[in-house]
Amino acid sequence: MIDNEIILNKATFNPKVKTYIYLIVLFYLFVSVIGWLLLPFWLLGLGNWISTKFFNTLECQLTSKNLRFSKGIIFHIEKTIPLENIQDLSFYGGPILRAFGLTLIRIETAGGGGKHDNNMMSMLGINGAENFKVEILNQREKVMKEKYQFSSPVLDNTNSEKSDELLREIKNVLVEIKEALKK
Repeated sequence: MIDNEIILNKATFNPKVKTYIYLIVLFYLFVSVIGWLLLPFWLLGLGNWISTKFFNTLECQLTSKNLRFSKGIIFHIEKTIPLENIQDLSFYGGPILRAFGLTLIRIETAGGGGKHDNNMMSMLGINGAENFKVEILNQREKVMKEKYQFSSPVLDNTNSEKSDELLREIKNVLVEIKEALKK
């Protein structure tokens, strides 16, 4: 964990994700030529074992400044997204996902260096996905307010004398510009 970060929410995942993964991989094994060779192993227990292992690697944390997500068995993926970089949070629920009662949250971020995959993250099967989305957006708003909050002598009420003086100077300069334009 990075300094000064507080974990606000640690997401939990719907166990139906295991069945979904098992069946999706089974479908791809069934429709591919090489898959037919692996199909018996998948059906005799390998599929259930891999699906469970993958499910157990799913982690998602909302912290005070970031969203962290990790998954994977062979290729372990860990992403940390600064909340201020989140551009869009959307739900995806096709017919198969809806049949399982699952939701896929897609997060699009700023940047990514031109490659679309670099600025996308997907999280499958978070329990209470709608509430989690709202929490992310609320925390993002707090972070953005903190980041872009600034102190200006014009807007700072604690220093009204300097503010008044600055405004008078600005007014005088504008009057001079106006007079110069008339000539």
